[in-house]
Amino acid sequence: MGEEFYQGHTSCAGCPAAIAIRHILQAAGKDVVISNATSCSEIFSSAYPNTAWPVPYIHVAFECAAAVAGGIEAALKKLGKEKTKVIALAGDGGTYDIGLQALSGMVDRGHDVLYICYDNECYANTGIQRSSATMFGAWTTTSPSGSKSVGNQTFKKPIAEMMIAQGAAYVATSSIAYPMDIQAKVKKALSIKGPKFLLIHAPCPLAWRFESSQTVDIAKLAVETGLWCMFEYENGKRTITIKPSMRPVEDYIKTQGRFKHLKAPEIAKIQEHVNGFWKKLKSE
Repeated sequence: MGEEFYQGHTSCAGCPAAIAIRHILQAAGKDVVISNATSCSEIFSSAYPNTAWPVPYIHVAFECAAAVAGGIEAALKKLGKEKTKVIALAGDGGTYDIGLQALSGMVDRGHDVLYICYDNECYANTGIQRSSATMFGAWTTTSPSGSKSVGNQTFKKPIAEMMIAQGAAYVATSSIAYPMDIQAKVKKALSIKGPKFLLIHAPCPLAWRFESSQTVDIAKLAVETGLWCMFEYENGKRTITIKPSMRPVEDYIKTQGRFKHLKAPEIAKIQEHVNGFWKKLKSE
């Protein structure tokens, strides 16, 4: 994939995490240390004795990427190497759920760390189980669709809003469909002192049931329909960085097998949720 992320890793075709990592590293440069939670990204990039990482890299347990990153940052500060940047990287399972306590603690203690979550809306690596990032109505192996279930019955946890509420110095969202947006936000985040949080939308071909060649197109649809909001928040102000055209959410839903069971009432409920989100956002 280039000098930023070595060839030979074992990600699936069309893997959004690999796309995200390439651009994260290109923006961060060489003077950076990565704390990577157990996840798809860890599995395909660091199977012993090989590595796809051209920078110092530590694989840590599912729940503690943020805690280890905070420790690295404190150690670098003690050594007088404060110019070296620290990035914690995890999926939604290791961020919204299992790693939330460590992430919250990292922000609370004010560590100068950029935490990046690539959000594929499930535990894709361990069997496509539901996470609290899973969309309403989506099939997963632990939220199956059937005569008594529409699939997952809750909407996504507002993790970025939670980081804003806790007082992170910089909070932003991006998407693998917009690589220059990822790079700009990584560079900006690393220029700011204190805890930062970047959430990257990452459609997974295997878990979401679509052809691997469609990863970027589906990611763009999420933004165009308003299902994924692209913004950055700093100094008490939110800025929308890519405005959606507000295509019907059905245009996005029909591209993925995880939603093939949904009927008009469920799709209407998702559309209503999206409309409500943007109405609230405009009133801020």
